Amino acid sequence: MRIDVITALPGLVDGPLQHSIVRRAQDSGAVEIAVHDLREHAVGKHRQIDDFPYGGGAGMVLKPEPIFRCVEAIEDEHGEPDEVIFLTPDGEQIDQPIVNRLTMHDHLVLLAGHYKGIDQRVRDGLVTRELSIGDFVLSGGELPALVLIDAVVRLLPGVLGDASSALTDSFQDGLLDAPVYTRPAEYRGRSVPEVLRSGDHQRVEEWRDEKRLEKTRDRRPDLLPESS
Repeated sequence: MRIDVITALPGLVDGPLQHSIVRRAQDSGAVEIAVHDLREHAVGKHRQIDDFPYGGGAGMVLKPEPIFRCVEAIEDEHGEPDEVIFLTPDGEQIDQPIVNRLTMHDHLVLLAGHYKGIDQRVRDGLVTRELSIGDFVLSGGELPALVLIDAVVRLLPGVLGDASSALTDSFQDGLLDAPVYTRPAEYRGRSVPEVLRSGDHQRVEEWRDEKRLEKTRDRRPDLLPESS
């Protein structure tokens, strides 16, 4: 997979991509991630990428020319992407099924907005999908882009040491994950449940299923069908 990130603040994106699973995925060749500085595609001697909104109002708006030029440069070198995704608070909220489907693509372009937003003509003419990480506003789309990258990359074949780990994560089947424990068996008066130390795999799975349903019913009842 290839992921191109378009941003006015490349330094905000570069650092986190150099660590943990995302870094290992790049080193292994499972994913190629390129960060593009929007100012490199700006027009005019002042390299301006934003301007005042038509009609007045507070804030600045990212201009259309640099964004169109950047996406077209990516397409010239790597072909048309499967999706051009704009990270925005008013987009469709990301969930695990969306992430799962995105892993089936070969090429994603992520557009991180900033300031007041981006010119609507970019949304109308370039963007194929608009996604949000929640009903709140951040200073820009860089952090949501990183969240989406992490969620997608960890599911790519060969990225996790144990592929089954991802399949048992919260939300993969609509339920939250069960509690997990490790050694020591007892710590500060709290013990690991006996069933997890029993060696009886069927009992363990039954316990986990029960705890997953219990946690989901308690914390996220909206995920459950009405009959549960």
